[in-house]
Amino acid sequence: MARFDEVKETFWGEGRYGVQPALTDAAVRDAERRLGVRLPASLLELLRVQNGGQVAEAWNAFPTEVPTSWSVNHAPLDSVLGIGPSDDWMSLLDTGCLVEEWGLPSPLVLLSGDGHYWIALDYRACGPSGDPSVTWFDVEDGLELPLAADFRTFVERLASAASLDPDDADGDCSAR
Repeated sequence: MARFDEVKETFWGEGRYGVQPALTDAAVRDAERRLGVRLPASLLELLRVQNGGQVAEAWNAFPTEVPTSWSVNHAPLDSVLGIGPSDDWMSLLDTGCLVEEWGLPSPLVLLSGDGHYWIALDYRACGPSGDPSVTWFDVEDGLELPLAADFRTFVERLASAASLDPDDADGDCSAR
C-alpha cells in the first residue's frame, strides 16, 4: 500500500481538463457550507496541490473484490472533481443536483463519475461532521460497493488500471 504523501506527490495527471482555480480557504468554507458537510483533510490536501482534474495513470483505479460495470477487479478513477464555480467543468459543488438527477442516496459528495457510475464520499453513517467512507455507486446496475473506510485509505490503495487488469487496461467490460 502506498503512503498518502507518496501518492500525493504524483497524483495528478497531465493537462488542464477539469482543473479549477487554485483552492483558497474561503472556497473551502463556502463549499462546506453549500454541501452541508466537513470535507476530509486528506481530500483538501490533494486539492491544494491541484484543484481537480485528471488523475495520473499510476493511480487511476481502485482494486475491488467483486466486478464492477467497468472491470472485473477495479473501479476507475480517471479524474477527481475540484471545488469551484467554473461553467466549463463539473465541480464538487454540483453534487446536490447530480445526486437528485441520478437518484443517489444522501448525504454524499461526488468525487468522480459520469452519471452511470460515481465514486463518492459517503456521509450516511458518520454524519456531516464525521470522516466519510468512500463508496462506488453504479446507477445502471444498482450496485453500491463500499471501497474504503475513509478518503486517505482510499488514496493509499489506488493503483494503475493497467497493473490490475493488463489485458483490459482501457476499461472494456467485454473481457468479463
